[in-house]
Amino acid sequence: MSDEIVTEGVIPFFEQPAVEVDKISIGNGIPMGMERISSPALGIGGVYGTWGDAYSNENLTEFLEQRLGYPLPADEKLNLAPLGFVYRHHIPELSAEEDLELEVEVGARLLKSAAQACGWQPQEVEAVMIGMSGPVADDYVARIADRAGISQDALVVSVHKACDSSMGALQIALNPDLQENNSPLGRNYARLLEGKKVLVGGIEGLSRFMNRSHDTNALQLFGNGAGVIGVIPGKTMKFLVGKAHEVFDDKGVLAVRMYYPYRGHQPSGRSLVEVTEENPRQIRVAGKMHEPENNESVEMSGPMGMVKLFVRSGVQVVSDVYQAYRQRLDELGESSKSIATVIVHHANYKINKLKATQLAKGGIELPMPWVLSEFGNVSAASNMIAFLRNLSSMRPGDHIMFDGFGAGTYYDVFAVELGGA
Repeated sequence: MSDEIVTEGVIPFFEQPAVEVDKISIGNGIPMGMERISSPALGIGGVYGTWGDAYSNENLTEFLEQRLGYPLPADEKLNLAPLGFVYRHHIPELSAEEDLELEVEVGARLLKSAAQACGWQPQEVEAVMIGMSGPVADDYVARIADRAGISQDALVVSVHKACDSSMGALQIALNPDLQENNSPLGRNYARLLEGKKVLVGGIEGLSRFMNRSHDTNALQLFGNGAGVIGVIPGKTMKFLVGKAHEVFDDKGVLAVRMYYPYRGHQPSGRSLVEVTEENPRQIRVAGKMHEPENNESVEMSGPMGMVKLFVRSGVQVVSDVYQAYRQRLDELGESSKSIATVIVHHANYKINKLKATQLAKGGIELPMPWVLSEFGNVSAASNMIAFLRNLSSMRPGDHIMFDGFGAGTYYDVFAVELGGA
């Protein structure tokens, strides 16, 4: 990762040549753009995109002042370019019914396009696993799977661990030793899904979510975004080593409202992530959050607070997984191999740069490319977008590390080997 991020000349997402743009007939019409990515050599494909109007760093303030209902104080305006962000996408205020219809349509289009990118028909998909910070409906994943034409027999899994949600979902699909795969439900999803066609992603309607917040830092950083990939666990993506970690955010440095069912009946000393079966088809994985004291959706301490929250523990988790990875290579007799790239959550560039610097001081040099300047912080979608944007450079046999982290505070870090079609 270079010392300085280059944000000049970034082209708005909807204007990029490979992006398919359409308008969804909600309200006065909501633009949506998607780009499909496929790697026949790897047998992996997917789609990423966003919806809503694009707001640049220059015209964002006017939009936020309309949403806030008062001028944005000068001392609260963030310098967003050094954080890696140039554009982000927002929708106008809609009714609850319109929000639901919009995001179900967005999700269904993403699932159908992701299946197509893999060369699959929707009815061939055997599981859909979607991470999101604040779902528009409790049964959102089932709704989008049904609208996309996915079989009623397919497993649907919702994961709610804030920005870590999509990485939590992907590790559940791959790592049989994960706690979520050894829950009281008695179903090990990694073993259940091995060899099956699985769609995994993050779909984040953060413009709707942020409409319930007056936190000016959050309003400037976050926007809509989504990414969904298709994998066959054990074939096109093979688990090597990994770790899930949690450090509860007692101080509420990044407080997030839980707009999802969470019973909180965990035994003392157990994880704050609970796995529940809504019905035999629908599973929910929900993490406890430090919620705002008022009715706000998000309250955050600012970019430096996020650095303190995520970097120290994040560096330790990545270091632990890297050491386990080196040991695993020794066991496999492949000690000459190395991590080709790290797909890291794009919280902001300064967080990622500091993590890379701290890891390097410990003798761990890892490539952590930044590729999300057109979206803002899109929470659980960012790892998936970053993966798809790097997919063309990946080859069968490559080792990839995923680094997810989010409010709560939750971490999912794991290494995989890419297989082939």
